[in-house]
Amino acid sequence: MFKSLNFKVILFGFIFTFFSSFGQSFFLGLFNSSIRDALSITHGQFGSIYASATLLSSFILVWVGKKIDDFNILKFASYVIALLAISCFLFSKISSVAFLFLSIFLMRLSGQGLMSHTATTTISRFFEKTRGRALSTTWLGLSLAEFILPLLIIFLLTFIDWRNIWIAISISVIIILPIVIVTLVKNVKLDSRETSIATNIKTKDIKQWTRGEVLKDYRFYIICLSMLAMPWIATGTFVYQSFIVSSKGWGPYVIAQSFMVYSILSVITLFLTGFLIDKFSSRKLIIYMNIPLLVATFVLYYFNSPISSFVFLGLIGISNGLANVLGSATWAEIYGVRYIGSIKALTTALMVFSTAFGTALFGILIDNSLSIEQIALVSGSYILIAILLLFLVKNKLNPDYL
Repeated sequence: MFKSLNFKVILFGFIFTFFSSFGQSFFLGLFNSSIRDALSITHGQFGSIYASATLLSSFILVWVGKKIDDFNILKFASYVIALLAISCFLFSKISSVAFLFLSIFLMRLSGQGLMSHTATTTISRFFEKTRGRALSTTWLGLSLAEFILPLLIIFLLTFIDWRNIWIAISISVIIILPIVIVTLVKNVKLDSRETSIATNIKTKDIKQWTRGEVLKDYRFYIICLSMLAMPWIATGTFVYQSFIVSSKGWGPYVIAQSFMVYSILSVITLFLTGFLIDKFSSRKLIIYMNIPLLVATFVLYYFNSPISSFVFLGLIGISNGLANVLGSATWAEIYGVRYIGSIKALTTALMVFSTAFGTALFGILIDNSLSIEQIALVSGSYILIAILLLFLVKNKLNPDYL
């Protein structure tokens, strides 16, 4: 399907999304209890620190992420790798609330923010005809991490101090990733494009929107409402998985095991979504993105059996698979790829901001004695409103042609 350079760029994206997992909420949430015990803080306090640090990282990401339009990928990725390695090491040294804030800020900026931003921006710009399949393959890296890391970390925490785990992660980042970028994307420039005989997408005929122009387009905000549902709801779920487990009376391994179903369905959906985007376009698929997530909130609200955990996270996995690919392809289809780094820096920052919002909201609701069922009802209401608004503009999502 892909020629040599095409394959290298996809492998680069795959590895970078895998390593972005160290800054993702599902991974950091695994250390929630250990950190709270070490610092003697509550769920709500942890949530507030997590949310405020994430919020700050989203503001910084708007500016830093924009620079990917100005540097070649090798140089930009080198900076991101260095920041991620430093962030992981600092995370192992958390000894106070202030240090916790700094560590989470750096992990969210470098891991969830810049690692995924670097991968998806490179893929979105480099690929045209096969963008959907390329993005879906790239996001398999994160799905693989979500599949193997929760159970692995829970197992390691039974006999290894959590600080030593983070030191090992830092070492792996600084050893593996420099080799990856030199081997795979050394020759990729800003104007490099996929090798193909022909392409059905004539990007020169599509208006190339600047970030300022995008901010004046009402469609951008309606699409964002839907795209931000998955990040804040899933983040709240992942960060407070221990609260959900205790509320529902599930065993300690139920959520971790359910992540395997989440990952499997994410992978299946990623593959299907990639092919569907290349065939029908992401603009026609985005309306369906959050329907599984809406059903997931109903499952969490209504059912208490441990089996419902697998159904709940499985449905989130389906929406996650859709959202990961659609979240990058949609912007490139509507607004072009010339300024895609700048645009995606903004949308990635908004995504990170929404995770901060979800963490803070879940923490506040929990501290105010709301049940997980009531929280599910709040989440479902937001999703339904976002779907209805997107439905109203679904026929107005075409690009402007020159």
